[in-house]
Amino acid sequence: MGIDPRTPVVVGAGLVVCRPEPGDQDATSLVARPDPVDLLGRAVLSAAADSSGTTSEERESAGRGVLEGAPSLRVISPSSWTYENPGAVIADRLGIVPSETTVTAIGGHGPLFLLHRTALDIGRGTIDVAVLVGGESAYTRMAARHHPDRPTLRWAQAGPGPPPVVVGSARRFTTEAEKACGLGAAVPALALFENAVRAAAHRSLFDHRGEITALWSKLTEVASRQPTAWHRTPSTAEELAAVGEGNPWVSYPYSGLLTPEVAVDQAAAVIVCSVERATQLGLPSDQWVFPLAGVDAADHWFLSHRADFSSSPATEIGAAAATALAGTGPDDLDLLDLDASLPATFQIAAGAIGADTADRSRCLSVTGCQSAAGSPGDAAALRGLASMVGALRERPGSLGMVTAIGGYLTAHAFCVLGTAPPGDAGNGNGGAPSATGDPALPDGTVTEVAAGFRWADPRQAIAARPQRASDAEADGEITVETYTVTYDDDGAPERAVVACQTPVGHRTWGNVTDPDQLALLVTEEGCGRLGRLRHGLVDLG
Repeated sequence: MGIDPRTPVVVGAGLVVCRPEPGDQDATSLVARPDPVDLLGRAVLSAAADSSGTTSEERESAGRGVLEGAPSLRVISPSSWTYENPGAVIADRLGIVPSETTVTAIGGHGPLFLLHRTALDIGRGTIDVAVLVGGESAYTRMAARHHPDRPTLRWAQAGPGPPPVVVGSARRFTTEAEKACGLGAAVPALALFENAVRAAAHRSLFDHRGEITALWSKLTEVASRQPTAWHRTPSTAEELAAVGEGNPWVSYPYSGLLTPEVAVDQAAAVIVCSVERATQLGLPSDQWVFPLAGVDAADHWFLSHRADFSSSPATEIGAAAATALAGTGPDDLDLLDLDASLPATFQIAAGAIGADTADRSRCLSVTGCQSAAGSPGDAAALRGLASMVGALRERPGSLGMVTAIGGYLTAHAFCVLGTAPPGDAGNGNGGAPSATGDPALPDGTVTEVAAGFRWADPRQAIAARPQRASDAEADGEITVETYTVTYDDDGAPERAVVACQTPVGHRTWGNVTDPDQLALLVTEEGCGRLGRLRHGLVDLG
């Protein structure tokens, strides 16, 4: 049986980085550095060149042919600069006329969400070619902001033509009570999970910090082997554990070198075609990587309603659904790129698929941790996807899975890819299910199949999982479920954010500000302690 001509296939992947040069501290040099759409345009050209040819002339010609095919230009919305329509600016600079431009709503799951949508659109016959691109010039933006001369970055803001189509949900990730308690950023929110993971494993604070610094050291080694990583020098566990000027506390147990490096100038792009269009363009089939199955899932949306902080039902159910749709199992995946924004996300993802983070014989990341590889905002997972494409090409017949997270372990995406088309037994997915009504998927799973690509959203199964009732007005006796201590710019403890459980099992939030109690929370286990909550302040005395 021949392959369906509508089958979606990734034909090109591009990664670019613009690291700081010695002279970049000069204001004039900072202004001359590329703006976000410049970087995105470079990534698009890199992906186009990657899609075909062996000589530079052939690559440039064939790549231009892909872009001139009136593609859909789909952009992970950058946060380092505000654009009315970033896709239109990119298209104008590249001299192409896309059939449409889209941007994603906020969230680190956006790149895989967009890939799934694109694969379905191609499979349905809605489009033939799509370019997915994202990146940031956050290093340049921050360097200019802190430069004593305050140079003006004259970056474009608008773009010709109609406004872009916005895809994804713009729903905020926090309640008012959560935000008021100090959960307005990802690092402290995910530190709550880290401390809960430690408590569930019955590790001491000292031992657990040793575990995560050893884990992160291995992932800096992975990043150091990537040509477009922001930092290419691996760090030892001892270096990561030593808190000081270059590695200050941020939100316990995370110091700076364990958190995402967001001050980067990086971009990534992938080009997805129908097999029919890729064949018409003469793109070499030995470079093709097929999206086989995708899952989009979300945990109970707000932290106030999560059953606990040591697990993620959406990760557990979503990862299992993705491998089931691909007709394989977690142990049969040759390559993984688990979300490595912070140790908590990586550990929870690994646990959900039954992978041992201490097992160095198995590839759990092709990109490395975001503190070393770099974290260009919501486009970080697009770098992981582009890296996975390259890694799969080096291992014909292999399968890989990329994961991505948006919000505070809130929105999740999982994609299984392979070098053989859907249904090819040589790809390990010859027995892939039809999706609709498949017993391997939870009841009520929303599914769609388009030209062999299988997609699912197991929302009903996740919604059925236990959740907490929230009581934002609670006062009185509480039990500490989990917590994190946050620090000011001078490295001094500022306050603790505490997830509390009331005597009837409801969740509420509080802060600790007493210096002695803050010192206790970073030297002794705080999870499970009893205390009293009054007017938003927790007393553990």
